[in-house]
Amino acid sequence: MTWTFDSALLTLVAGFVGFALGGLLVWRLSFGSSSGQTDAATLRQDHEWFRITLASIGDAVIATNTDGKVTFLNAVAQSLTGWTQEEARGAPLAEVFRIVNEKTRETVENPAARALRESAVVGLANHTILIAKNGSENYIDDSAAPIRDESGRVIGVVLVFRDVTERRQSEMAETQLRESGERFRFLAESMPQKIFTATPDGAVDYFNKQWTEFTGLSFEQIKDWGWTQFIHPDDVDENVSSWQHSIDAGEPFQFEHRFRNKDGAYRWHLSRARAMRDADGRILLWIGSNTDIDDVKQAEESLKEADRRKDEFLATLAHELRNPLAPIRNGLQVMRLAGDDGKSLAPIREMMERQLGQMIRLVDDLLDLSRIGRGKIELRNEQLTVAAVIEAALETSRPLIEAARHQLVVHLPADPLWVMGDLIRLAQVVSNLLNNSAKYTPEGGHLWLTVERRDDRALIRVRDDGMGIPADMLPKIFEIFTQVDRNLERSQGGLGIGLTLVRQLIGMHDGTVEAFSEGVGKGCEFVVSLPLAPIQQPADRNGKPQDESTSSPKSPARRILVVDDNKDSADSLGTLLRVIGNEVRTAYDGPSALETAKEFRPAVVLLDIGLPGMSGHEVARKMRETPEGKEALLIAQTGWGQEEDRLRSTEAGFDAHLTKPLDLAALQSVLAKLDREPAARKV
Repeated sequence: MTWTFDSALLTLVAGFVGFALGGLLVWRLSFGSSSGQTDAATLRQDHEWFRITLASIGDAVIATNTDGKVTFLNAVAQSLTGWTQEEARGAPLAEVFRIVNEKTRETVENPAARALRESAVVGLANHTILIAKNGSENYIDDSAAPIRDESGRVIGVVLVFRDVTERRQSEMAETQLRESGERFRFLAESMPQKIFTATPDGAVDYFNKQWTEFTGLSFEQIKDWGWTQFIHPDDVDENVSSWQHSIDAGEPFQFEHRFRNKDGAYRWHLSRARAMRDADGRILLWIGSNTDIDDVKQAEESLKEADRRKDEFLATLAHELRNPLAPIRNGLQVMRLAGDDGKSLAPIREMMERQLGQMIRLVDDLLDLSRIGRGKIELRNEQLTVAAVIEAALETSRPLIEAARHQLVVHLPADPLWVMGDLIRLAQVVSNLLNNSAKYTPEGGHLWLTVERRDDRALIRVRDDGMGIPADMLPKIFEIFTQVDRNLERSQGGLGIGLTLVRQLIGMHDGTVEAFSEGVGKGCEFVVSLPLAPIQQPADRNGKPQDESTSSPKSPARRILVVDDNKDSADSLGTLLRVIGNEVRTAYDGPSALETAKEFRPAVVLLDIGLPGMSGHEVARKMRETPEGKEALLIAQTGWGQEEDRLRSTEAGFDAHLTKPLDLAALQSVLAKLDREPAARKV
């Protein structure tokens, strides 16, 4: 039991009242004995004196006899219990004075019973509630003391108690507020966000530890308005103005700004605060948070940049596709007007072939990038020399270099450097680098291609004296859709994906590629590093690819069926095949293709996959079930060239899979291989 000054005083009062009641009784008995009488007037006077005395102490008083029956209640006790003197007289004290513990709601032992039992002054335990006759409740403090006669014999009990509801509610409110504050601080210190509170006028009076850890300073150094020193100079004025507006208007605060950390770096934060108000709407304090959103901001900027580059890429794609289409269209008009003038048509055909090749390269780059991104490119690795890679790359890039009248210097080591890789893909890498240098070097410039050995690596360097790369672009140069100069007047073509392909293809070979430049107008250098392979002469090649097309015999005349729902495509390919001596029939859908094959009995069928109604795969399966289709060479011709597309063609019964637009040399090479090696079917 916790004793307070009020409890001790109440116990003292109870003892005094018990002593007074006992003394009064003794005095009355003594007075009546000496006078021989106790008249009614004297008894009334004594009773009135007794009532006034008990009323004057200001506390509730209940007296009982030794049986615990109520003999007296003063006015205060009547008010608190709801019992009148007449109703309570003779009633058990436990019935009139019902008390329970405030937390458990269990009945508390009546102190009067203890006072009788122990013949001593007894204080009540704290946190006791008195339940009145009408069910209302009040918090009380009380004490009980025995009433003794002149011989010291206990003849009753006096119970003194007082209403402490207001005090108890105030204590509970203070406890609740303290506990609430402790919970708030525990929560604030546990949260990853920076938490603060501020007075109604906006002065910050609390920061959690995340704030002090972020700034590296103590609370005393950043309290009140000291936090403004950490705001980015570009944000501080608007931030303070917004915060002041919320304080003046009592409106929620929200603001995005940059805070400086202890290392001097600024990070974006989203700050929010709301006012806590009392029942009358007055602001008690502001509670706010500062959430680090720097990573989100960076991601948003990256998405915006990616979206911008995507839009630029689409615009560039449209531009790059129109570039070759314009001269092709002009060439067609010249051919129509020139008639049979062979001399004037020869350069036109060459130009159209170059422009068509450019379009095919653009589409191939896009497809390669898609395949790599989805892990669909499979390298055909073999042991080969870097010199073979350089030779293949130069064969592709030399026309562009010569057209720009660049001087190319090539340095190769005396001893061959062997690497393990895919010749076509490695040649594509070097060709892309050479093309990049050729395009971004002014006409008549200089290019250097150097191969050297460094420890267990082969280095391929491509250097130019062209326009160079700005320092801020060097980290981004290998990102997709990136071009250093997007000025259309200076554009040299391309989609901005060539260097991305270079990085990804070299990565697939366990190599690296780096870009170097001293700045705009000072040229640039790209360095490819590849791991060297053990020196071992391949059985079927001398460090460079064997050109099967040059060793193949001239293709014999064949019966060829061309099937394509695009009539122009089917007819033009048919015309081309007739020109080189083949007998050709065309069909434009699946059913007519099966009917024509039954009558024509072709040796070769060039079959489009994307036919309406009956797909090319279905046509191939049905054709393989017929006598005329069992021995025919079925070659898929389609715009779909992914690995899974080739697999589906093989499963449908095709011998080969070629992508559109069909290259005549590639077709002749495939036919020659199938003629020469029947076991090579399904290539």
